[in-house]
Amino acid sequence: MANQYFIFKKQPPIGDIFAIDDQAAAHHIFTVMRANAGEKIQVVFKEGQVGVAEVVSSDQKTARLLEILDTHTELPVHATVALGFPKGDKLEFVSEKATELGASAIWGAPFKWSVAKWDAKKLSKKKDKLDKIVLGAAEQSRRQVLPEIRFFEKLTELIAEFAQFDQVLIAYEESAKAGEQSMFAQSMSQLQAGQKILFIFGPEGGIAPEEIALFEQAGAKLIGLGPRIMRAETAPLYALSALSTYFDLLK
Repeated sequence: MANQYFIFKKQPPIGDIFAIDDQAAAHHIFTVMRANAGEKIQVVFKEGQVGVAEVVSSDQKTARLLEILDTHTELPVHATVALGFPKGDKLEFVSEKATELGASAIWGAPFKWSVAKWDAKKLSKKKDKLDKIVLGAAEQSRRQVLPEIRFFEKLTELIAEFAQFDQVLIAYEESAKAGEQSMFAQSMSQLQAGQKILFIFGPEGGIAPEEIALFEQAGAKLIGLGPRIMRAETAPLYALSALSTYFDLLK
């Protein structure tokens, strides 16, 4: 199976020769993989179309589009995961795995009980790193869309985004302890193709009661994720796996 690359350009007509001018894609195709004339590659265009192309010239970094594949690897709903800034490289781990599981976006925000405190400089470096991780994971998992990486400097900025979503769900440890197990399944069953869902997960220290109050005032629902208490980096993957199982396998 040919390797897949995001090339960030509009799809040309079938049969046309096009330049691969995205630096990362060109480097990987022609320098790392040493693709030569006649070799097949799989490319993802700007609007998500997946095409099979044949290398024309490795020197000029050009290829000819042979066909557009009828492939559908994206979830039918748009799932965004927002996390309280976690310690260490946990956000790198979550970003890679969330991409493989179909997330449309991975967001980070400062919570009251976040152990990690990131300034603007560190956030910029972290975003650059995560963009590369997400690109690699998206190519490996044959995604058609690159998840968005976005950081908020204030929790109120995250809350201001609630209006664009059809459902906003807060994974809350206290809800799980209280035995709440139906809201997540009920919310998934109400989602229609094309709708948008936002999952919010606290940092290692959890979500403060006053933050829960702000979320609920803005229309978010509290959900439990079963009887077991999960780590900050595990809960987002549990939720995305459940969503993927529901829409990819059960519907």
